[in-house]
Amino acid sequence: MPVFDRGFLFGDSVYETVGTNRGRLVFLDDHLDRLARSAERIYLRLPPRDEIVRAVRDTLAAAENPESRVRIMVTRGDGTVDLDPAAAGQPRLVIIVQPLGGPSPEMYEKGAEVEIVSVTRNSPRAIDPAVKSGNYLNNVMAMGEARRRRPSAHEAILCAANGSVAEGATSNVFAVVDGQIRTPALEVGILDGVTRGKVLELAHTNGIMRHEFSFMSPDEFRRADEVFLTSSVRRVLPVTRIDGQVLGDGKPGVVSRRLMVLYRQLVEAQT
Repeated sequence: MPVFDRGFLFGDSVYETVGTNRGRLVFLDDHLDRLARSAERIYLRLPPRDEIVRAVRDTLAAAENPESRVRIMVTRGDGTVDLDPAAAGQPRLVIIVQPLGGPSPEMYEKGAEVEIVSVTRNSPRAIDPAVKSGNYLNNVMAMGEARRRRPSAHEAILCAANGSVAEGATSNVFAVVDGQIRTPALEVGILDGVTRGKVLELAHTNGIMRHEFSFMSPDEFRRADEVFLTSSVRRVLPVTRIDGQVLGDGKPGVVSRRLMVLYRQLVEAQT
């Protein structure tokens, strides 16, 4: 990528991360729909969808990984060192394919550890968290704080400006209270996660009560019966320690484990 590419210079880009299952892309159309929404919000013109899909499949085939994570990135292209988007040339499509990686089997069995950090999630009136953009410094600083405080932390949890729990640096967050799942509403200022949406649908169709809250304090979050994270690579990952303190009985909870199974079944059926 040229050094004058605006994605490199300014984080002026949008992207998606798509995982595979049995070598097949999981919910690719949903991710491309969100890529289009992100691009529209920052007035970035995407290449035609069939061009993106062809580039993804060609790169995935060339990588020959058993399972992969695919990063689909579109930058505003080259330009002078000028903030004005009009200074950009043609948008640039970049496809990165890596081994899937993700949490270990032990982490799914025992649960992950997270830290609630002091870094505040971007305001929707500044860099809108609903846009999955390459401007990621907010998340980078959050993850850096979490790891400085606790090297074993798997994820940083950010709060919104009003103090409500918002989302992870690279994940959506859920709490379980009295058997009901609770997750921040989009209006709190979070990314509309693809996996998040699938989990909410699964809860609805399987009789698990769900609630999208407008405010949950960090203390309420720490007192939840269960907590789990969702993302394309993690899928559904239980959390058993928050800020160094054991959550509940220190084991993944019943609702978290049930949703792990339901989501796995959904992915298997889709691929």
